[in-house]
Amino acid sequence: MPQSDVIRSASSPDLDASLRSGRFDLKEIRAALDAQSHEERLRAIRSLSGKAQAQLFEAAKGVYTLTLDDLVPPTVAPMHEVPHNGKNSLAMFTHFAKVFCRPSADAKELWGYNRSGDFVETFVGPGYYVAYEQGGEVMVDYTRQPSGKPESWPQMLSNHARLSRFVYADMVDALRAVSSHVSIGRAIRKGKVADNWFVLCRSI
Repeated sequence: MPQSDVIRSASSPDLDASLRSGRFDLKEIRAALDAQSHEERLRAIRSLSGKAQAQLFEAAKGVYTLTLDDLVPPTVAPMHEVPHNGKNSLAMFTHFAKVFCRPSADAKELWGYNRSGDFVETFVGPGYYVAYEQGGEVMVDYTRQPSGKPESWPQMLSNHARLSRFVYADMVDALRAVSSHVSIGRAIRKGKVADNWFVLCRSI
């Protein structure tokens, strides 16, 4: 496929239609997303419906390895945030960001929280987590809380407090690689997969 056609296949609404149909090549989508600007990538991933996200998650299984360095590049100093803007498959509050940082240069985990706007963060909570590598994926683990945070981040709150107990408690997200900047995730609650997906685009 010519490069121009590949790039079009990863643009809105073409990417959503391709994924929903099941007729797509993940390697071509990766190449197209890598060739785009951040704004183009973000526009493309935020065009994705829940069905498209589900298809992408299944297609990404075991294809590429996702590492902590893919989420927070080694060039980023410890305790400096790297936002991953995204979209989830929920009916409301679909746009959000998972914000990661590396606690130290040699850390084997990342710290982070969900940046979802003042309303959600006030009534639900920031949804703090610890992220680590596992089997070629990155697990975003809400059952563990970071032992620290950047000063600019919101106050840490238990994921069993407020409405967080319905959103983040007992949750682990599995993240799979799509492209150099894009990953796809699915929620797992108490060891059972949930019909909730989300797609992320690293901001740098």
